[in-house]
Formats: sequence, C-alpha cells, structure tokens
Amino acid sequence: MPDFAGPLERLIVEFKRLPGIGQKSAQRLAFHVLRASREDAERFAHAVLDVKEKLGLCALCHNISEGDLCPYCTNPGRDQSKICVVDEPHSILPIEVTRSYEGLYHVLHGALSPLRGIGPEQLKIKTLLERLASGSVSEIILATSPTVEGEATAVYLARLLKPVGLRVTRIAMGIPAGTDLEFADEVTMLKSLENRREV
Repeated sequence: MPDFAGPLERLIVEFKRLPGIGQKSAQRLAFHVLRASREDAERFAHAVLDVKEKLGLCALCHNISEGDLCPYCTNPGRDQSKICVVDEPHSILPIEVTRSYEGLYHVLHGALSPLRGIGPEQLKIKTLLERLASGSVSEIILATSPTVEGEATAVYLARLLKPVGLRVTRIAMGIPAGTDLEFADEVTMLKSLENRREV
C-alpha cells in the first residue's frame, strides 16, 4: 500500500525523476503543488507543456529556440567571425552575463565520452564544420566544461579545426576543473574568456 494517495504518489515519483531531486525534495514539491491554488497548478502544468510543445533547436547553432533560429543567430549585431562552442545550451548563459562576448555560438549537446558511448557522431560537430564552409569565421572559442569529457572534446575539436586554418582558442581555466560552466560566477567567466589561449 502506498504511503500517499495515488495521484500524490505519482507526482512524487515524477518529481524524483528530475536531476538532483531525492525522495524528500520530491515530497516537498508534491505537497507544494497540492497546497497551491488550481490556477497556480494549471500555470505550472502549462509551463511544462509549453516547453515541450513550443521549443526546439536552432537550425544553425542548436541552441534552444522558439523559432527556426535562436535570438543570437538572428541578431545582426553579433560578430559573425567568432563562434563559441559549448557542450550544452545552459552553458551559454554564464558567457552572456559577462556582456563581453558578442560572437555566435554552437551547441554540441554533449561531450565525448567513450565509456557512455558518446563519440563524435553523437555530437553536433558535423554542422559546426558546415558552418565554417562559408569562410566568414576566423576564430573558434572552445568553451566546453573543464571536466575530463569537456577537455577531451576540446582537444578533439582543436585537432580537427587547426588544419582548417582558423584561430582556435580555449577558455582560460579560471573555471574550477571538474565542474560545469553553469555554476561559474560572472567575474570568473569574464576572466576565462579574456584569458583564453591558443590550442
């Protein structure tokens, strides 16, 4: 017999499926939803559904987008000669809050990890190479997370891109090793961008 009524138990189970949410946190969230007004619960449910129904990937950079192209790719004020390569869409925000980078982005949607079966074919590397065919890009900034997988991805991309004749740089390691970019504060992120190096 479940500890809670069926609908509440199902909600707890669904919350537990979210990253970083254990049993106690899932229970707190479920009880919060239970105590919320019907309007608040509907707003929450619609927000979840809107994410699934209205968002997709930018056809050019693979960032999350409401349309065919994301706001960065459609902004004529962005520097078209620079592409900052990140492993996940949430890694763009720490770079943007520095307000010092005005180029474009390319999201790989992961990092190389042979142990998990993630090779170059599973990442958005092919489309990055296609973007370079126009000849308008002069610098690639490798801003993958400073994890083992992120470093392996940066080394792989550097070896792949160097022969093309582009300037390939890596963000400086002001970011603590073994963490994700999303946890970097803006000063650390700014220093990492300013002190990027050739690879």
